[in-house]
Amino acid sequence: MAKKQRIDKILGNMGYGSRKELKKIAKTGAIRVNGKPIKDSSTKVDPDEEEIYFYDEEVIAREYIYLMLNKPKGFISATEDYLHDTVLDLIDQNYLIFDIFPVGRLDKDTEGLLILSNDGQFAHNILSPKKNIKKKYYAIIDGRVNEEDIELFEEGIVLDDGYQTLPADLKIIKSGRNSEIELIITEGKYHQVKRMFEAIDKKVIYLKRLSIGGLNLDKNLELGEYRELNEEEIKNIMTNKI
Repeated sequence: MAKKQRIDKILGNMGYGSRKELKKIAKTGAIRVNGKPIKDSSTKVDPDEEEIYFYDEEVIAREYIYLMLNKPKGFISATEDYLHDTVLDLIDQNYLIFDIFPVGRLDKDTEGLLILSNDGQFAHNILSPKKNIKKKYYAIIDGRVNEEDIELFEEGIVLDDGYQTLPADLKIIKSGRNSEIELIITEGKYHQVKRMFEAIDKKVIYLKRLSIGGLNLDKNLELGEYRELNEEEIKNIMTNKI
């Protein structure tokens, strides 16, 4: 975060009120910095070095937010939708004030790891095809998955629109009428995993994302639960080590 910033900008960005509202509140002495009332809302302060209080609440000023969500079925990966619940409906207001958004997407009926942030450069680095960030999925397949399918995925699957995917790493956990697999891909085409299996006459009946780059879904997170990422986890994403 930048060093000295206007106190009304800091508080406004965190949802404490408009600039006009904060100007009135400051005059009451309700905004304090290092224990002293700041009655001029245009006063510049260093949020990293100085203690800011809004009434009796300490303000922890941060520029960027990074959340790990264990996405459940039934929610779409969008910031708003008039017909369906979005993943933001699962997030508390104290994070929503940072204008977070899903970094990439999971289909409505897909579960698992979804990152939410307000850091555009961070999102670009993860989603850029040039970065080749690996994504691991667990899936249950209607149909017997075999060694021949592994070879097909290694070569790249031709989808229904003629696009040939990059090589993918398919691992068979259990082969049978309903097979269990893990799949690592480096792309994020629309419904890609489902379309890859449809191309070999099989159907995905359950899909869950397990990891993105070097970040694994926290096994302690129940469906619909989320937590902040720590600095090491944020760095690990880009290491791409699954």
